[in-house]
Formats: sequence, C-alpha cells, structure tokens
Amino acid sequence: MMFLRMNTGAQADLPPRAVGIWLVLVCLAIAAMVAIGGVTRLTGSGLSITDWRPITGAVPPLNAADWQSEFEKYMGSPQHRLVFPDMTVEEFKGIYWWEWIHRFWGRMIGVVYAVPLAVFWLRGMVPGSWRWKLLLGLALGGAQGALGWFMVQSGLVDRPSVSAYRLAAHLGLAVLIFGLLWWWALRVLRAGRAVEPVPGWVRRGLLLLGVLLGVQIFYAGFVAGTKAAMAHPAFPGLGGSFFPSPASWLEPAWKNLFENTSWIAFLHRWLGVGLAGGGGLLAAWFAASGPRGLRPAALLLAALLAVQVGLGILTTVLSRGSIPVLPGTLHQANALALLALALLLLQATRASHLPRPPGPRKC
Repeated sequence: MMFLRMNTGAQADLPPRAVGIWLVLVCLAIAAMVAIGGVTRLTGSGLSITDWRPITGAVPPLNAADWQSEFEKYMGSPQHRLVFPDMTVEEFKGIYWWEWIHRFWGRMIGVVYAVPLAVFWLRGMVPGSWRWKLLLGLALGGAQGALGWFMVQSGLVDRPSVSAYRLAAHLGLAVLIFGLLWWWALRVLRAGRAVEPVPGWVRRGLLLLGVLLGVQIFYAGFVAGTKAAMAHPAFPGLGGSFFPSPASWLEPAWKNLFENTSWIAFLHRWLGVGLAGGGGLLAAWFAASGPRGLRPAALLLAALLAVQVGLGILTTVLSRGSIPVLPGTLHQANALALLALALLLLQATRASHLPRPPGPRKC
C-alpha cells in the first residue's frame, strides 16, 4: 500500500459525478455515431443528401412531392450519373434514410451535449478549470459537423466518392472528441480511487498503445477512402505479393502513405497485428503480475484486440466487389472500444519509482 496514491489530484476542482456520467453517455452516443457513419459509408448512402441545412434538414421528406424534390437534387450528383443511373425514387429512399439518420444523430449529440452543459453551468457545477475543456468539446462538435459537410462536398462535384483525406480527417476528429471526453469522464468518475503503480515500461506501453490505436483508427479513413480492402481482398498477402510491388509506388514518396492502396493496406494490416501483439504482452503482464483490480480490463483489451484482427481479416477477404457491411461496421466500432479500454488502463495506473537498493559502502 505504501506505493499507492489516490486519484485525488485537486478533487475540489473536479465537477460532480453527474458530469462524469453525462460525459460517458455522450461518448456512447459518439460511438454509435461512428458505427452509423460506417453503415452509411458502406451502403453508399453518404452522398444521397446534396445540401446542408443544419436546422431545417432535421425534418425528413414527408410526402411524395418532398421525396421527388430530394431525388431530383440527387440526380444531378456524380454518384447518380456514374454509379446508380437507373435508381428509382423507392431505391433512393433506402440510401437517403441512412444519411438522414447519420446527420440527425449528429444533431442529437449536439443537443445532448449543449443542453446539459448549460444546466450544469447555470447550477454552478462546472468548476472554472473545467469550463474551457467542456467549451472546447462543444466547439469541436460544431467543427465536426462542418467537416462532415466539407467531406461530402468533395463527392458532389466531379467524382462519385469523397476525398480520402477529408474522410480521414472526419473520422480522426471523431476519435479525438471521443478520446478527450472519455478521458475527462474517467477523471471525474475515478476521483478518490487508487491509482495503481506499475513498472515504467508498462505505463509507457499503455501510452504508446493508446496513441497508436488513435493513429490506426485515423489511418482507417484512408483505407476506407481509397477502398484499399477491395483493391487487395486477400490476407496475409496483397493478392499477388506480400510486400507492395515497387512498380506501384508513387512519386513523391509520401503519396504512397495516403494514395497507394497497396501501401495503405499493408501498413494498416501490420500495424494492427503489431498492436494486437503489443497489447497481448501488456495483458500477459497484468494477468501474471499486475494489480488484481485491473486484470479484467487488461484481459478484455487483449481479447478485443484479437477480435479486431479477426474482423479486419474477415472484412478484407470478403471485400470482393463490395465491402461487407456487418463485419466492416463491427471492425470500426470495436476500435473505439479498444481505445476506451487503453485509456482506462492509462488513467488507472502510474509509473512506480521504487528506491534503489543501497550500494556497497565505500571505505
């Protein structure tokens, strides 16, 4: 017990527990939003609404005339001209609803965030040091909505798909918002609980795991935006070779990281395998020597990492002609669960600094 410390740092400056619970609920809503966004993308629905009306757009088409009006707008889009030229109004409704649900859910997250924040603020439940943090969350949410429309615009001009760069930015910002709010929620909800000492390498490993998980999810935006899985629906190789063929390399070299499907697929796959291996080693240490209270979370992390690799492989090998919706969506949602567990373990631990044993006395 002598090396345990309590997570009491400036507890007087922490909001009440209700704020932490509210942040968890917002995080769950964001995770659902990411999953809905995955379904929207995989069903080809993301370009079905060709304008951005933040307020009036919350009301869907209510009659045949409304549906015809929306369909006529869509008929002018590159996706309709080049991908679905024979689509009927009834078929259009199927893709329209997914995009409408995606946008409506985003609006609801804004309400679920802004209204309770105002209530907590007016009741004096938000300490001064936390006001800028929670306002930052609100600002990032607004930026995410604008970035989503900026992404959609890239698929409404001359190409029937969105920019991979904008898609990755949209997904990356969602992950950043989720990570920030989850971290703040843990700070509030774990106040007064023991922070367990672990070896420095374990703590650094957890930090690296969390950072690389965020990078991996962000990079998945390029996998999705370039349809790298469809270009290389095989594992462990790329459908012809294990390593990206030099004949496919782009100039300048940096473009291979973001535009070359063989490099994108290769890096995303093997970073994922590396993360699973590293996470497994950390979980093995927790199981053998770690704090007992954190072992279930560490073992769950290892299990979900294995599931994530399996879902990634399944999605890849089934991506012949189109990307399967269910495994692709589960793969995306599970990634956020992994990030949440890694941040939980990071929040609940600290690097231990045991005193060195005394050396031999000099004469």
